[in-house]
Amino acid sequence: MIGITTKATFFDRKAVTGAVDRTTRRVLSKFGAFVRTGARSSIRKRRAVSAAGQPPSSHTGLLKKLIYFGYEPTRKSVVIGPTPLHGTAKAPPLLEEGGTVDRRDRKGRRRRLRYRARPFMGPALKRELPKLPAMWAGSVK
Repeated sequence: MIGITTKATFFDRKAVTGAVDRTTRRVLSKFGAFVRTGARSSIRKRRAVSAAGQPPSSHTGLLKKLIYFGYEPTRKSVVIGPTPLHGTAKAPPLLEEGGTVDRRDRKGRRRRLRYRARPFMGPALKRELPKLPAMWAGSVK
């Protein structure tokens, strides 16, 4: 009879789980960089307002600069998107999905502003998502 222990061939060994964790981080970070680049390249810096349904125009160029990605090791996922700046936390979701927001004008009157959706993160994700399986192919060694 051959003496094989199942513990030696099971996948809970540190070498295997460590290789998978490193590969997960590398592949998802690369994917996050591709989505970020796609989102940034879709935003044009110009004075004109973009058409509804098209990526937004960045009048100052700040929106393009504030798109980041980060690997989250606890969830083994990547977070990609714009960061809020100086009280503009509502602006990126409004650009992506559209919606309404209440603001006060210079005279103190309440105004309800309606934003039409100008998605830029969703389309960038959809363009890069089919490439993700190829990134994983043969990556764990």
